[in-house]
Amino acid sequence: MGQCEAQVFTGITAGLFAKLSEKARVAGIPIEGASGEATRMGIHFSWKYEEAEGKLTIQCIHVPFFVSCNDVNQRVAGVMRETLDEG
Repeated sequence: MGQCEAQVFTGITAGLFAKLSEKARVAGIPIEGASGEATRMGIHFSWKYEEAEGKLTIQCIHVPFFVSCNDVNQRVAGVMRETLDEG
């Protein structure tokens, strides 16, 4: 399967990015630094956090055949909503 459409989130403070990074780490996705790539269960992600703009771009650049881009993007968006709601 190919890569999924990138998701861009705005209004992301450094504190919020730290919370998101911790959630990802707990889930087995090691996010270290403002940009990079990581793989979990055959799903390969890239991310880029631009602190000055408060912008976070997350893209699934490879999904295995048994996972859809829609499922992955919905899960990422759901984690973002949960984290924003937590404050």
